[in-house]
Amino acid sequence: MLLSAEKISKNYGMKQLLQDVSLYLNEGNRVGIIGINGTGKSTLLKILAGVEPPDQGSIATNPNIQLSYLPQNPPIQDDYTVLEQVFAEFPAQFRDLKEYEAKSMLTRLGITDYEAKMGTLSGGQRKRVALATALIHPADILILDEPTNHLDSDMVSWLEQHLRRFSGGLIMVTHDRYFLERVVTHIVELSHSKLYTYEANYSKYLELKSQREEMMVASERKRQAVLRREYQWIIRGAKARSTKSRSRIDRYEALKAQTTQEEDDTVQISNLSSRLGKKIIELSGVTKSFDDRTLIRDFSYLLEREDRIGIVGRNGVGKSTLLNLIAGKFLPDAGTIEVGATVQIGYFSQESRELDPNQRVFDFICDISNEVKTSEGTFSASQMLERFLFSSDLQYSLIGRLSGGERRRLYLLSILMQAPNVLLLDEPTNDLDIETLTILEEYLESFAGPVIAVSHDRYFLDKVASDIFEINENGTILRYSGNYSDYEENRKIEQQQAAPKKEASAQKGAPKKPQKLKFSFKEQREYETIDDDIAALEEKIAECGSEIVKAASDYVQLQTLMEQKADLEVELDDKTERWVYLNELAEKIRLQK
Repeated sequence: MLLSAEKISKNYGMKQLLQDVSLYLNEGNRVGIIGINGTGKSTLLKILAGVEPPDQGSIATNPNIQLSYLPQNPPIQDDYTVLEQVFAEFPAQFRDLKEYEAKSMLTRLGITDYEAKMGTLSGGQRKRVALATALIHPADILILDEPTNHLDSDMVSWLEQHLRRFSGGLIMVTHDRYFLERVVTHIVELSHSKLYTYEANYSKYLELKSQREEMMVASERKRQAVLRREYQWIIRGAKARSTKSRSRIDRYEALKAQTTQEEDDTVQISNLSSRLGKKIIELSGVTKSFDDRTLIRDFSYLLEREDRIGIVGRNGVGKSTLLNLIAGKFLPDAGTIEVGATVQIGYFSQESRELDPNQRVFDFICDISNEVKTSEGTFSASQMLERFLFSSDLQYSLIGRLSGGERRRLYLLSILMQAPNVLLLDEPTNDLDIETLTILEEYLESFAGPVIAVSHDRYFLDKVASDIFEINENGTILRYSGNYSDYEENRKIEQQQAAPKKEASAQKGAPKKPQKLKFSFKEQREYETIDDDIAALEEKIAECGSEIVKAASDYVQLQTLMEQKADLEVELDDKTERWVYLNELAEKIRLQK
């Protein structure tokens, strides 16, 4: 066991975030924590990382365990260079050892100017530098808060592979459902200050949660039936005699006092669009450049009412620029953008509108509209806030006291309160919980106008998009029919077709008589000694592991030992594969005799 958290409780003001919860992390466990925004997921990570103390309970780890933590809003030194930020907490010797690896990792994450000052980077670039900082740390435990935010699809795929190879323990908060499907071994759901643990990836979790909820319903139905029967007994007994069975009455009172598990509320989004005419938006020959770099090149498209377009591409290629052009925030350098007279654009931007932390939640929504007409009727601002899970207490709280996910949800409501008939969504899945995302996806299916979404969330694009636009480095935009999975499949086919075909190595003619299988002299010697070689490697890895525990406080020696162990493990994998090949060959030789 790498970490144990027992009977943890945490209260913020009047809100109980955690109540007597426990969580255990073993080596090799990869735990994904999910739950509605504002329930305390980030707070739980802070407590597990030792950044914030619990009100009650204890956290225990082995003293030699190394822990690395990526917070949701990592601290940044604006005057540091990228590499200085990455190695800020490490001695100079560690930087000498790991600088090449750090540069390689940063490049994977789209950061190539290692001497750039942190203060000049965007919010997304800062988060990616912080992610590299957390990953470069020689750790037994990784604790990551929303690691996939601000990563494009290629970066997310790379991070998936990196974390799946990680041999320690991983705890992370993420709303990327494909990430949860492919990376985690356990899912922990935080609901009403309690933790529910499932030994499962995302799809298995959905199945197990459904079973648990069915059992809860059946159990509650049985409890109510017993209560009705016992209540009738008490009523009859009161008329028949003055004394009753004390123990039976006590059982009834205990059963009556039991509380059922609270169910999570869900966001309710009604159809909030206004009338849309025939002409929507037409782009003709649109080109846009910044600093002599063309981001959008000669792009034309006529937006249709039923369009559901997902925009993909590497970070920095111009995805947000395209949305800003459509929204009228940028003017094209060449070409035209014509917008229909009835078009009402709702633009859910990546950074979100700058919310005033000193403004009350209710006042913020009222400034947009006091009421809104939906397909279900007219709702007041307060009612709409309740439908978006803002209770009466939260409505009169300051925006600055909301969690990051709650602010994102409030911003989404502010967009929908304007009753748009065209939706532009820039990374809408960042910081939104899975429940809200599921409701949003259902809402977009029935939305009466076109939807254009920039997103790295593959699951979201599979659910929402019917066409994918890929923006390339040279500014051209390629169009693919279908959702994200269809797009990936089409890309693979294109890459295969573009690759040079191998020439046939064999000439047509009579088939040659197959040669008799046999070991070469080298293979025979290798076959005879490979079992001893594997045993020796396993012994070396065990010895290296013991040395790592002893050297936990010496960064330089620790790093050297960890690299030696990694090299030995790679060598052992190669030997094991070779063992399989040689033994299969030996069996075939035996059978042909």
